[in-house]
Amino acid sequence: MVAQLETSSVNSSLSLPYPVEGLVQVFTSTQRNFFTDVIAQSLRIAGQGTPVLVVQFLKGGIRQGQDTPIKLGQNLDWIRCDLPRCIDTPHLDEAEEQALQKLWQYTQKVVNESKYSLVVLDELSVAINFGLIPETEVLEFLAQRPPHIDIILTGIEMPKSILDVADQITEVRRSHRP
Repeated sequence: MVAQLETSSVNSSLSLPYPVEGLVQVFTSTQRNFFTDVIAQSLRIAGQGTPVLVVQFLKGGIRQGQDTPIKLGQNLDWIRCDLPRCIDTPHLDEAEEQALQKLWQYTQKVVNESKYSLVVLDELSVAINFGLIPETEVLEFLAQRPPHIDIILTGIEMPKSILDVADQITEVRRSHRP
């Protein structure tokens, strides 16, 4: 993971003799219960001085859109869809559809600008499965991102086409013990 190799730019002269490719990681499960693991990884990497963006596509309700991110420390920006509610259905009104598309466009823009070294796209698979973000656009975005940027995609029922391009897949399973 590139983000783990980066150091703070303060008093740093680290120069690698070879380019380091960013990874596409997928965290998936049958239940929506693993965001804590992903946010912990994001906080750890941001704490090491690496710029991180966490985007929650289906969460809303707290005025945390791209214009008003929550900053967790100096290096982690956390944004949500700028909606008064969470998205739990594929049926959105026009304003909700526009807010989700605005967030998706913003995410693509900042990734292409290399503003962040790690970008978490939370519940993107659900947005794809709802038909709110085209799967082909996500695949194109992953293929065309700057090569040094790590991307983490999360969500249930991740499309096979995305699993096929992932460098690492983590399937979180719940274990039941007596």
